[in-house]
Amino acid sequence: MNSQPPSPMEFLTAEESADVEKALLLREEKFLTRLTISSLRMLKTIAKDFDVAIEDLTYEQIIEWFEKDSKTRQEKGADAAKLNW
Repeated sequence: MNSQPPSPMEFLTAEESADVEKALLLREEKFLTRLTISSLRMLKTIAKDFDVAIEDLTYEQIIEWFEKDSKTRQEKGADAAKLNW
């Protein structure tokens, strides 16, 4: 695959989504595949922000990261947050 890595705000590229769509998977499996790819990218981002390996992340750190990102979105706007809905 010749795709460029996604930008920090993009957790699933259009090309990745299209590749999943072409895969010989059931609809539910495609959803889970997209979720898994984007979750991996999110975990990499969270681990980097905490300066730990992904396997060393705790669920408390993940919650803390989402709370911080949510607070950033509320106080500084959506463009300042890492996760954009």
